[in-house]
Amino acid sequence: MRVAYVTPFDARTLSVPNNWSGTGYYIAQAIKQQSVSLDYIGPLEDRLPLRILGKCKSRYYKILRKNYVKYIEPLVLKDYAAQISKKIRYSQPDIVFSASSDSVAYLECDQPITFWADATFANLIDFYPAYSNLCKESLKTAHLTQNISLEKSKLAIYSSEWAAQTAINYYNADPKKVKVVPFGANIESIKSIDEIRASIEARPIDKCKLLFLGVDWFRKGGDVALEVAKRLNDSGLNTELTLVGCQPPDQEPLPSFVKPLGFISKASTDGKSKIYQLIADSHFLILPSIADCTPIVFCEANALGVPCISRRVGGIPTMIKDDLNGKLFDRDADPSEYCEYIHNVFTDYAKYKELALSAFHEYESRLNWRVAGKAVKELLMSIV
Repeated sequence: MRVAYVTPFDARTLSVPNNWSGTGYYIAQAIKQQSVSLDYIGPLEDRLPLRILGKCKSRYYKILRKNYVKYIEPLVLKDYAAQISKKIRYSQPDIVFSASSDSVAYLECDQPITFWADATFANLIDFYPAYSNLCKESLKTAHLTQNISLEKSKLAIYSSEWAAQTAINYYNADPKKVKVVPFGANIESIKSIDEIRASIEARPIDKCKLLFLGVDWFRKGGDVALEVAKRLNDSGLNTELTLVGCQPPDQEPLPSFVKPLGFISKASTDGKSKIYQLIADSHFLILPSIADCTPIVFCEANALGVPCISRRVGGIPTMIKDDLNGKLFDRDADPSEYCEYIHNVFTDYAKYKELALSAFHEYESRLNWRVAGKAVKELLMSIV
């Protein structure tokens, strides 16, 4: 089976910007490891006149205090379709497979088209800041683009039930062609069960180490993470909170139990190793997001035997299952609920170790690229 893999960016490398935090690269690797012949159709060129058009529209709508989404501009997507069409006429693949739904919306070809995405536009609108307060043009274009891509695709693969159900319920997509395959952990060095056991045993039993890892303080729930750490310490449980990626926006001195490390880039080997070591040294990854699709960092934490604490929003419930690899709370849950759970698990350390090993099992059984790649290959084979 020969697959044309469509991405606007260069999915051959992790070093380029806008590579979907590396997920585009790992999707390619997951498919190739299933003995599938992969033709890279990307990066797609953003031609100068269309870039100028996008900038002009963005400035115009900014004056009107509205947001405009440049990458779904129909002229851009039609140009993408022309580029893809030209390339696949040369390579003659069996399937056209895209890492997003919008890039193939206007593609006309004889091959079956499919995509693997983490959300529909209906999921994103008024969920993420960048998709809030949209101009009428972008709102109309977003839904039109999603409808077109769902209608012409033979398969619509999503990384969560949340996204898949929205495709069916909001866009009336055929349930038979909507599938769910979670993403895997963007991690190269896979630990053995013995290494994971040793890592869990090395964590201190007299200090609960929480890790907050995100670049958007409010969207990722940093305020809740900080309040949880404060209350745990006030209750008598010695707790440390490490912040990576961002820190509170106010200028007040942070409590002594908070370790702000700033932004650490995963683009370098040293940065990636440091982040993975910080995860492995922690008891819990706490990321109480108010908006998220399917954060890959949860898979990475589980790969290192670390349970995750988050909210029941977006696609997160597909990844985190209560008391198997972490715990989810309602969006309006009081921080005391987080504290009670963490306190009860940590003070019964045998229970904590069981949860940490269970988190690793969830990674091994369903939250890795090997499992994901195998599932996607089987789906692709079904439409050839």
